[in-house]
Amino acid sequence: MERAKKIIEIEALAENLLKRSKNAPLLRLKVLYFADVYQNLSVSMIIEKLGIKKSNFALLTSQLEKEGLIEISQAEIDKRCRTIKLTENGRAELESYEAELASGLGATSLEVDKALSTIIDFMNKII
Repeated sequence: MERAKKIIEIEALAENLLKRSKNAPLLRLKVLYFADVYQNLSVSMIIEKLGIKKSNFALLTSQLEKEGLIEISQAEIDKRCRTIKLTENGRAELESYEAELASGLGATSLEVDKALSTIIDFMNKII
């Protein structure tokens, strides 16, 4: 039960931290991030990782595609699946947000960086 409480607290604090951005809504940034990090995952797998409805994802990705921030295409191996890829403009927007967030975080230690990586690995195993 203690682990569940810690996960809830981590999620709430992380979301609060990410909402401080002046550049873009949180879900938009999450989609750009996942499109960058998980380029080889299908759209449905990214939706599962984000934990949002397919319709919300479709609306947002349609807008991002119109803005020239992402490209949606058929997967090379399985033509029934679609994948998302950041464009140069999408990468620039994401990098701008990451720089803004990094400046607000200040310096961190290797211990903190390792702890964050451990949390990400744990969460990816169960989601």
